[in-house]
Amino acid sequence: MMISSSACRRLMLRKALGVYERTAIKALSARSFTYSPINYQPSTVKTPSAPQVLKPPTVQHKYKSTAAVDPCVSPREDYNVSETVQGNDACSKVGIDKLGITGPNTIYHNLTFQELFDHEVANGEGEVAHAEYGDTFTVDTGKFTGRSPKDKWIVLNKGSETAANIDWGDVNQPTSPEVFDELYEKAIKHFNTKEKAYVFDCFCGANPKSQKKIRFVHEMAWQQHFVTNMFIRPENKDDIENFDPDFTVINACSQVDEDWERHGLNSEVAVVFNVEKKAAIIFGTWYGGENKKGIFSLMNYWLPMADNPQLPMHCSANVGKNGDSALFFGLSGTGKTTLSADPHRALIGDDEHGWDEDGVFNFEGGCYAKTINLAEKTEPDIYRAIHTDAMLENVALHRSSDGKLVPDYFDVSKTQNGRVSYPIFHIDNYHKPQMAGHPNNIIFLTCDAFGVLPPVSKLSSGQAMYHFISGYTAKVAGTERGITEPTPNFSACFGAAFLTLHPTRYADLLAEKMEKHDAHAWLVNTGWSGGSYGVGERMSIKTTRSCIDSILDGTAAQAEFANDEIFGFEVPVSLPGVDGHLLNPRNAWDNKDSYDQTAKKLAGMFAKNFEQFSGMG
Repeated sequence: MMISSSACRRLMLRKALGVYERTAIKALSARSFTYSPINYQPSTVKTPSAPQVLKPPTVQHKYKSTAAVDPCVSPREDYNVSETVQGNDACSKVGIDKLGITGPNTIYHNLTFQELFDHEVANGEGEVAHAEYGDTFTVDTGKFTGRSPKDKWIVLNKGSETAANIDWGDVNQPTSPEVFDELYEKAIKHFNTKEKAYVFDCFCGANPKSQKKIRFVHEMAWQQHFVTNMFIRPENKDDIENFDPDFTVINACSQVDEDWERHGLNSEVAVVFNVEKKAAIIFGTWYGGENKKGIFSLMNYWLPMADNPQLPMHCSANVGKNGDSALFFGLSGTGKTTLSADPHRALIGDDEHGWDEDGVFNFEGGCYAKTINLAEKTEPDIYRAIHTDAMLENVALHRSSDGKLVPDYFDVSKTQNGRVSYPIFHIDNYHKPQMAGHPNNIIFLTCDAFGVLPPVSKLSSGQAMYHFISGYTAKVAGTERGITEPTPNFSACFGAAFLTLHPTRYADLLAEKMEKHDAHAWLVNTGWSGGSYGVGERMSIKTTRSCIDSILDGTAAQAEFANDEIFGFEVPVSLPGVDGHLLNPRNAWDNKDSYDQTAKKLAGMFAKNFEQFSGMG
């Protein structure tokens, strides 16, 4: 199957950009833009004298859903397909002999949550943190506290489907089959020196029609714990009997590629995917997120390339009591996780979803949230989810007065990217089916540090595609070294780092689905108003929540609108719970000329960024 030709893509986008260049603003006018879809080693810790048996706190029994859930059954206890296979034929019994792994004589296959904790403690893989809602295992992943994008590679198999369709470049860096084969052999040899291995069989995608079977082979228990939290767990042993994975990840994180220069790689770290061989290998990085995001990148390839193309999305999703679902797109710091966690709606998922002929569905079985400055008052769902079976990554621990280790989410001396993974049933108000109907509303979240975008605006279909392809937010001073003023951050489809196909492929699919299912698109600014960062003020969570509520209950769609002269979208004149002067951002600025200049500056940044999609610039 081939996607639309690059020539067609360039023609479509050049036409769109050309129209913009003929306008006074060169940016976002819906009246002009019509979208036409086209065919290190972790720290060593002391081992406690005896494993600790952790019991799930009562909060786990209080989850709710728009679907009926038995409150007497604990999802933690429900997950029990564990087996420990021992003997010279252990590898063949589990099926990893097909990979060439035959050395280990003990395979820990899909351990229960309690077994994983026992192994983590016994192996000395981390510490037990005394979080407020329950003891939580915590790990330190060494110098890699985030993904290593410059070390991610995809094998370019000449003449293959992937060779013809992957959007090769800085995100999808090509390497050769020979390099992969050499590294694969190195990984297999490493595991064949081990006496034990951890194997986890799971699923990605809640809809059985497109669900993928994924196998992970790990060295340590905490790594199996991570993927157990993050992926869809098998419900019974029949699900993984004679498991034939669609893709296998072999994580040899303790090893490095000493020959990286000869291999043409960027460092001794290597995360390499071979789609045709249905396998990936990981060297040199302990960071848990490499497992999660690697599979997401593959879903971004598999779903659009299916005979019945489906849309993979980097977004959160929730659903109301009447079955009305909503999508929340947004980059880090825009409020995607916070705003999709709604006391009146059930959470489908917080990060990765698909949209097919049945509606929207979660890819995952858990959540992976940032912990920086985490407090119960501001992020209650995430804060309360940190208890037994959650796992903290790279979070500072301090000794309390009674000698216990407690997490300190405000200490970012290790990293600003501290994380917690937890199974989705740790969220009280989660949607158990993990699937819902077609979305009524699609919300693009942006944190505009220039302070010129309204708190909410309605987008035409053309503007929706433009903002989707642009994927805009802004960085502010202090967030990164060298940032001294607001800086635009554009990430195509709100997830450029994970796109395997050209961004317009996903935009095509979104346009088709929005038109077919009459979905409404909105731009919500959670950033500044009344001036740029340093002068204006950040939108209050109350204001933003009122905007979201108005979108979801239909009030916003019925509002009177005024056209924004610079950006072209429609802005509500009034909304319940929102200060009237905030709705028109120009009114909130004392210096109107400064607003006009700043707004035109940002519009020009949009246009400049968009040139890359037309083959110009």
